[in-house]
Amino acid sequence: MDLLATLDTGNNAWQLTAATLVGLMSVPGLVVLYGGVMQKRWSVNSMMMAFVAFAIVLILWCLFAFKMAFGNPMHILGADSGFFGNMWGKPGSILSSASLLEEAKIPEFAELEFSFPESTLAYFQIVFAAITPILMLGSVLGRINFKAWIPFVALWTVFVYTINAFLIWGGGFFAQHGAVDFSGGYVIHLAAGVSGFVAAAVIGPRLQRDREVDAPNNLAMVAVGAGLLWMGWNGFNGGDWYEVSNIASAAVINTNLCTAVAFLVWVAFDYLTGRKPSLIGSVNGMIVGLVAITPGAGFVNGWGAIVIGVVAATIVYFALNYLSRIRPFRNVDDTLGVVYTHGFAGLAGGLLVGIFANSSMAETVLSGTISGGGLHLLGWQALTALWVIVFSAIGTFILLKIVSIFVPLRMTEEDMETGDVAVHGHEVYPSDVPSLGYPDGVPAQPAPTTGGAL
Repeated sequence: MDLLATLDTGNNAWQLTAATLVGLMSVPGLVVLYGGVMQKRWSVNSMMMAFVAFAIVLILWCLFAFKMAFGNPMHILGADSGFFGNMWGKPGSILSSASLLEEAKIPEFAELEFSFPESTLAYFQIVFAAITPILMLGSVLGRINFKAWIPFVALWTVFVYTINAFLIWGGGFFAQHGAVDFSGGYVIHLAAGVSGFVAAAVIGPRLQRDREVDAPNNLAMVAVGAGLLWMGWNGFNGGDWYEVSNIASAAVINTNLCTAVAFLVWVAFDYLTGRKPSLIGSVNGMIVGLVAITPGAGFVNGWGAIVIGVVAATIVYFALNYLSRIRPFRNVDDTLGVVYTHGFAGLAGGLLVGIFANSSMAETVLSGTISGGGLHLLGWQALTALWVIVFSAIGTFILLKIVSIFVPLRMTEEDMETGDVAVHGHEVYPSDVPSLGYPDGVPAQPAPTTGGAL
């Protein structure tokens, strides 16, 4: 088909804009948030790991991973149908002129008609793939070895993310049975929450003093990063209908509505439980709303979005503040509580789609996959969630063990005591320029001389 005859400049422009908004959620959004929420000596390390993860995923996606998530099925074990016949896509690059310029397509969703190039679809999915390990990173800040993080991100993207994406988004097994995930409550947030929790358990806790004095070094950076997440989410959910339409607009409204409700519910619970409404806590409430609406942003109406915000914020608030005190959660040092704000919230949102999905919100493009909720959809939402939890946990554990054969997963105790200067050669707020790059943060002092007075 001639691409020029099907190109819709409005859809293409919005898709690229939405992708850029999602990219800004990672760089600088999460970069700034992590840099501000961590202690001073871990700020540079946190930001560097977010940047490097974004770069790694982008390159892998272009070389072969995009096709593994959205290409033709691989037919594992020779199966043409069933789970193994529709589990994973065939790898392939998108770097040729034909691949970059041809009309976008997802082979297993033949009914989807795109009006923009494959390069637009690929970039939109790149930023989704890139943000997932960056979210997972929040669980292991303050002790993961930078040299181990690099290969782990690459392996996890290829062997965990692409499989989940193909099964749910690429027309794979779960998609064929009606399971839905509008923008990544399962593929991104549930997988990141579970994988981050497993990684935190395998790598071990931060230093005791880091856990006892867990004070952010810059709350203004936290507020800026959180704001970029909230506004960037308009692209996250608004772009996943793949066209400028009423569904895209409704998804944007639902996203903001659910987030505002969850934010205020979190503040209300702080007051009701005798706490002060802190910025960090309120940001958690905001994130919970963003995550929980993601699986159903375009599949529920506004009333459903409100209920999802209330229910998800309630579940995650009590999980983070009370469930975290019992085993196994109390035994795992999840630095930023990713298992709660992304794992629990993503799971809650995905299941609530099975209750509040409204067929009037999805009459086109995915016709037949939404039947107004009901036990059938809820059942497949639950089975899909179970798969993501178990597969992501086992896959993460295996990949970490493989990486540990070649490079330690955990920083040395000496480097953990020093922080950024030991790992990257500089700190986020250097006291003076000459200190940059010195192992101890200051130039070596000459040995004192002895002898008589001059």
